[in-house]
Parts: sequence; structure tokens; C-alpha cells
Amino acid sequence: MAKMQKYTQGKAKPLKVEEPETSYLPIKKPVAVADYTYKKLKKVADLVPFTQSEWAHMIHVSERTLQRYAKNNSSFDGIHTDRILLLQEMIELGLETFTDADIFYRWLKKEKQVLGQSLNFESLFSDRGIQEVISQLSRIQYGVYT
Repeated sequence: MAKMQKYTQGKAKPLKVEEPETSYLPIKKPVAVADYTYKKLKKVADLVPFTQSEWAHMIHVSERTLQRYAKNNSSFDGIHTDRILLLQEMIELGLETFTDADIFYRWLKKEKQVLGQSLNFESLFSDRGIQEVISQLSRIQYGVYT
């Protein structure tokens, strides 16, 4: 029988992992919610023939408050900015789909049945309604109109 040898463990060396440095691509600068002024809304509003009353209903402020924002070029609150950005996305998609602001506006005003739901201009008074309009515009672009 072979004689058993006793092995001793030396001090363990700390493990060091060396990896190449990762370079990250720059990301888009997020929209500064606090800096969304009336002038920015005006640029979006000029794209479509919505009235000031309609804009006030869509972003859930009174017409008088919207006039004050216009007079002072005030910044909108975060909740209003989110709504404006969602409406801006819908407007850009609508103009891309219809190519004419008046035709897009008439399409929004017309009552439509989409997947068993009624879709009309009043749909723009809620986030869900705006999302439904965006979905429908995307379907139109892809030729899957319902």
C-alpha cells in the first residue's frame, strides 16, 4: 500500500478578473418634463387645426388656464406634459398617415367602430383613447384597417 502524502494549501491568491473596458453608446436625452413650455405646445398645436378649447379639454386644463400659460409662456406640470407628449406622438403619426392636417382632423371627428369600440374625437380626452387612436393609425399604415 502506498504511503499517503499530506498536502498543504498555500495562501490563496485573490482572483482578479480583467475585462476590456465597455464603451456605452450615448442614449437620447430624456425630455425634461419641467421645461415643457407653452411655446413648445404651440409648435405642436400649429401642426393641426385643433381649437384652444379642444386643446384645453385634451390636456385637462381650463381654457382660461391655457390662456395664462400662453401669456406667461409657463411650463406645464408633469401630468400635463405627459399628455401633451402622447398627443404629439399621435399627431405626428396621424400626419404621417394622412399627409394633410385637415383630412386627419376630419378623420378624428368622424365616429368609427374599431374592434367593437367607438372611437371619436372625445377619445382624445383620455390616455387610453389616445393610445387607441395611435393603434388605429398604425393599423392603417400597415393595411390592417378594422
